[in-house]
Amino acid sequence: MSSLPDRAQVVVIGGGVGGASTFYHLTEHGWTDVVLVERDELASGSTWHAAGQVTQFGAVQTMVGLKKYSVELYTRLAADPEAPITYRRDDGGIRLGYDQSDLDGYRHFVGMAKGMGVDFEVLGPSEMAEAHPLLDITGLTCGLWDPVDGDIDPTGLVNGLCKAGRRNGGQVFRHTEVIGLESTAEGWLVRTNKGDIECESFVNAGGYRVHQIGKFYGLESAVSSMEHQYFLTEELPELEALDRRVPLIRDPGDDFYSRQEHNGLLVGIYEQGCKTWGRNHIPNDFAGKLEPPDLDRIADNMERVMKRLPVLETAGISSVINGPIAYSGDGVPIVGKLPGVRNGYAMLGIRAGIGEGGGLGKVLAEIIVDGESEWDSWCLDPRRFTQYADESYASAKAVEEYQREFVFHRPDEHRPAGRKAKCTPLYDVLAAKGAEFGALNGWERVLYFHPVENDFQHVPEFRFSTFHHQVGAEARAVRDNVGIVEISGFTRFEVEGSGADEWFDHLMAGRLPAIGRSALAYVSDEQGRFRSEFTMLRLAEDRFWLFSAALAEWHDLDLLNEADPPASVTITNLSDTHNALMVAGPRSRDVLGSVTDHPLDNKSFPWLSTREINIGGLMVRALRLSFTGELGWELHFPIQHSVAVYEALWAAGEPLGMVNFGLLATESMRMEKNYRVWKHDIHTEFTVLEAGLDRFVDLNKDFRGRDAIIAQREAGDRRRFVAIEVANDEAAAHTGDPIWAGDHLIGVVTSGGYGHTMNTNIAMGYVVPEYAEPGTELAIDVIGVRSPAVVRAEPMFDPAHERPRA
Repeated sequence: MSSLPDRAQVVVIGGGVGGASTFYHLTEHGWTDVVLVERDELASGSTWHAAGQVTQFGAVQTMVGLKKYSVELYTRLAADPEAPITYRRDDGGIRLGYDQSDLDGYRHFVGMAKGMGVDFEVLGPSEMAEAHPLLDITGLTCGLWDPVDGDIDPTGLVNGLCKAGRRNGGQVFRHTEVIGLESTAEGWLVRTNKGDIECESFVNAGGYRVHQIGKFYGLESAVSSMEHQYFLTEELPELEALDRRVPLIRDPGDDFYSRQEHNGLLVGIYEQGCKTWGRNHIPNDFAGKLEPPDLDRIADNMERVMKRLPVLETAGISSVINGPIAYSGDGVPIVGKLPGVRNGYAMLGIRAGIGEGGGLGKVLAEIIVDGESEWDSWCLDPRRFTQYADESYASAKAVEEYQREFVFHRPDEHRPAGRKAKCTPLYDVLAAKGAEFGALNGWERVLYFHPVENDFQHVPEFRFSTFHHQVGAEARAVRDNVGIVEISGFTRFEVEGSGADEWFDHLMAGRLPAIGRSALAYVSDEQGRFRSEFTMLRLAEDRFWLFSAALAEWHDLDLLNEADPPASVTITNLSDTHNALMVAGPRSRDVLGSVTDHPLDNKSFPWLSTREINIGGLMVRALRLSFTGELGWELHFPIQHSVAVYEALWAAGEPLGMVNFGLLATESMRMEKNYRVWKHDIHTEFTVLEAGLDRFVDLNKDFRGRDAIIAQREAGDRRRFVAIEVANDEAAAHTGDPIWAGDHLIGVVTSGGYGHTMNTNIAMGYVVPEYAEPGTELAIDVIGVRSPAVVRAEPMFDPAHERPRA
């Protein structure tokens, strides 16, 4: 083995499947000066004892795409005559379903996967019994079939990836422990037990040792490890008697998975009485090791599992595996740029690392080399978690995700673990009025207000749910009269200092607003791809407020800091210190006028302008705009003034019939106006021109990505953003649903929802340009139903924008 080099372009820390895949894919991009260091043997952490399942299933298209890529990569690696890997991909796999909700979800996933070139199929009970003769189908209604579901030898996979990476010029060092990381002018100094390596970038792929490595650069990632057990049976005569292998099973009702291993079964259990691992201490020598079997912990599950697979009732157990696997705070891997850490990257929390590791390595290598992946990778981005997501939070969420391993998330579902991480002073006030809350960047935000019935339940579904009519009532009340909503958790930055205007002018694609005015500001990268969207308030020549999505806080803070602001410019994060209320509707001027002396007429306070006004002796930054598309104002103030400002507005508005409304009514109204949302309708896979936002781009000025956007304009749009009316009375379209022209797949839905004041179903998304003209007849698959759809002119509601200007 060669000696440790003094320098490298990238050092990958960790020799499991995540680190090995990152290492391999960086070398595939031509970066040969890449080093992987592993404290013990390769694959000696969670990888070596993994069950090794490889499925294409993912809850969003990015996950489907990277898992499909993993299947293709592993197929190529397995065919390498120099280092063959045991990989079976012909058994297929079934996710079991119990009710209409499961069936709706599986039908959605079938449609969503088509956009990534993956063919799933929904099976009925008899078809499942035929595919898996040992399965008891009692109580089952459906199953989701993945024809290439299979399994691979995890250790062989890691060795194959490392061998291919070394062949490309990279270097791998075993028994090389990282004992420190130090920031340097050029990058990082990686300190190891065998010497130091200077490098430009590093990757934390430390698996269950994530926090040990994270301490070296001062950041705690939202990752916690869980003990997980599976067992192998002795050979079963029932399997020997079959002339084929049985497919994999994943069961959300009985909390287990099973696949064939030789002529026995491998069965993994996700017990409700589960156990976190390694929170307080991980032994230094814990590598290639397991925890003792604890079959008592899975006894309750086994009673149900044996009913589902009766063959297990008489099966002998040959071995039990009990080892740690790492979970993120939402169960989705943490892959990408580490927040606030220059040239630092993460490959963490990959609980299903074998099945998705190939694609995750591809994504991370593209981010490191090109700045962004082929697919928008926000669902993986480490910056989707902020300071609230410590290890305690991650542990609570890991338990929750483990207990619901195969239970997919429904739309508008906000699971209970880790909640109330961030609450404004208005939380108790609004809760007493019947607010149903969801969580955004840790903040509790009102989804809607419950009706008066005591037996009301929030039941999220792919169909119109229990709260559908309540959301409609709120939206109609705002359109017809006036409503108030807390918009907590806005990302807010104050940027000021000499040269701030010139710096912003180069960063933003559009023109800067005049003093006292606001404007939408879009930021692209050098390739012209969307990075972020801000609402910019210009308060003085060199003083600005920037608002962006609640989830974008750490993402946008990185974006601003990495854009090299002048030394004279300061960026202050106001996201935790300030709050906002929105008053919207035809009578919003009456309500606001009752609590302030500031004139609110169109001449004194024009649309899209900002003023500082007094409400009850408190100074409030008022902005005349509303995401509802109505006459309205956003009111921003220090968070400690939340109750006082709300109560003053409520006292003025209640006699006028003002209602409380929530995020879902706002969402319905924004769909009617066809307003885009960051990371749904605008993201890195499209440019501002393809998104139909030309009016916010000034190609006569110099800004980042301008040349790429001009080149894209000259080459023509690959896709074009459209608003679509959908004929379906049972469900809205959902993100990822396929858009069809006849039998041709020509686009995908990015946002869907019901327009309650237009009484119509609305979808928005991107289609092949020749199908983008208003009046074009299309179809959208909505929970398995091919629904007629028609392209409509934008905006569908109030096309002349008369209402917000009233």
